[in-house]
Amino acid sequence: MGWFPSPFDNLLCMLLGISFTVWFTLLLVFIIVPAIFGVSFGIRRLYMKTLLKIFEIRRSGSNRDLGAAAAFEMSDIFYFCRRGVESIMDDEVTKRFSAEELESWNLLTRSNYNFQYISLRLTVLMKNFLSEKVHLMCYRICVRALTAIITYHDSENKPKNGGICVANHTSPIDVIILASDGCYAMVGQIHGGLMGVIQRAMVKACPHIWFERSEVKDRHLVAKRLSDHVEDKTKLPILIFPEGTCINNTSVMMFKKGSFEIGSTVYPVAIKYDPRFGDAFWNSSKFGMVNYLLRMMSSWAIVCSVWYLPPMSREEGEDAVQFANRVKAAIARQGGLVDLLWDGGLKRGKVKDTFKEEQQKLYSKMLVGTTEDRSRS
Repeated sequence: MGWFPSPFDNLLCMLLGISFTVWFTLLLVFIIVPAIFGVSFGIRRLYMKTLLKIFEIRRSGSNRDLGAAAAFEMSDIFYFCRRGVESIMDDEVTKRFSAEELESWNLLTRSNYNFQYISLRLTVLMKNFLSEKVHLMCYRICVRALTAIITYHDSENKPKNGGICVANHTSPIDVIILASDGCYAMVGQIHGGLMGVIQRAMVKACPHIWFERSEVKDRHLVAKRLSDHVEDKTKLPILIFPEGTCINNTSVMMFKKGSFEIGSTVYPVAIKYDPRFGDAFWNSSKFGMVNYLLRMMSSWAIVCSVWYLPPMSREEGEDAVQFANRVKAAIARQGGLVDLLWDGGLKRGKVKDTFKEEQQKLYSKMLVGTTEDRSRS
């Protein structure tokens, strides 16, 4: 049986044909033919005159003709004062060696240097407001793309500017989970590939702290940059995952002490995923970033709970390691996770000799105790 086009198909083909004919006719009449014969329809001149009228709107009424005033007014002295200051700061010779100043902004960003800060406070407020809203919007779109269902608890304890937010680490999407409920400054190592592209895009909108691989080993440099950030109370709270690697969300492993040496207020956050809907753990030695994200998007859902714990500070006589262990214990207790003392770096490295020595000492004490018990009996 042969195929017969429907009336709708005929109508669609006719509309496409008409559209192409109109587009090609306009291209031929207004661009190709005038370019061949060197003629102009005046459209560009009309466009230029329209722009000039727009630019003149800002300038109209701004200049005052002093000669039109019949009597002297006290406000007239401000004109001469301004002219005198301008002559000192920007004389007629020096200004010839820089781009010509415009009397009104022509709506191009590259010539906006004289009109950028019409109101400094308004500019800062608008930038911060728009940056926050755009960040939240983008992260919430990502949450929806992952079919993430997130429950936030105790939002009154959310991190504040000038503080450090620390959380257990399971996956790169931990950042999306937290950032969809608030803005943070990220800290991490510079990566390549897709992750590097994302990092470079993020730092253009917010002062994130990225380190080169060689800089990560310099503890003093890292501490200095973190300290400078938290001292500025206008900057976003820093988001840090002190474990330094992804753990499978059944436990919390050793927290690196670097972020607890700064002396700033720490806001602990516990993240617990529900593995029944999808395994959020990123095994970086097995899956690349793109492959991992595809697995997350093809899961049934990403279901997790986030608890904002009360802020914590170092107590008197408490060192950074003890403070880190206290924060880690609070996160593990709230998230129902196992509190481990082992270093998460063991995922890629060998066991340190110090850990071996501790186990050897413990085993030797057990042997000595057993020998003494036998001798007494």
